[in-house]
Amino acid sequence: MKTIKFVLTALVLVTTFAFTEKPVEGYKVGDVATDFKLKNVDGKMVSLKDYKDAKGYIVIFTCNHCPFAKAYEDRIIALDKKYKKLGYPVIAINPNNPEVQPDDSYDLMKVRAKEKGFTFPYLFDEGQKIYPQYGATKTPHVFVLQKTVKGNVVKYIGAIDDNHTDAEAVKVKYVENAVDALLKGQEVKTDFTKAIGCSIKS
Repeated sequence: MKTIKFVLTALVLVTTFAFTEKPVEGYKVGDVATDFKLKNVDGKMVSLKDYKDAKGYIVIFTCNHCPFAKAYEDRIIALDKKYKKLGYPVIAINPNNPEVQPDDSYDLMKVRAKEKGFTFPYLFDEGQKIYPQYGATKTPHVFVLQKTVKGNVVKYIGAIDDNHTDAEAVKVKYVENAVDALLKGQEVKTDFTKAIGCSIKS
């Protein structure tokens, strides 16, 4: 009887662990990232392959409502203005489910993009199919991709910089450092940081 009870207890523990301690899935640095076809705020469908002359991409999962995302909007615009002409355009994706967070609906995405004057595509991950493939967990969450013969290789994952509250107090610009290194044909020294932001609403 004791043996049966022990086995049942062990099974419960194993089952509980299996369902509560799932490993975080998604891309790691060095993986080849999938392309996608998502609707932009202008109604057009956008894919990475549309950017024939790109050397890579700054893919940023972000949204309308999150205060962290809002704090970074001007910096994201600045990134696009600086690097788009050098071959690394910003591609922003809203991963949130509007049924969970109504402020992140497609219609309100159009409003936000117009209000802020986004210079980059702001895409809607309808059905939330793309962000899990990438492994995004926060807004904002950045994936710097380099276009290669193997595909779009992930070269950096994480935060935009080291200070979400004050752009003037930033000491380390993680994304800029990564893209600058790639443009020089160098390895990215800091290729992973912890993304700081709101959890994705699924």
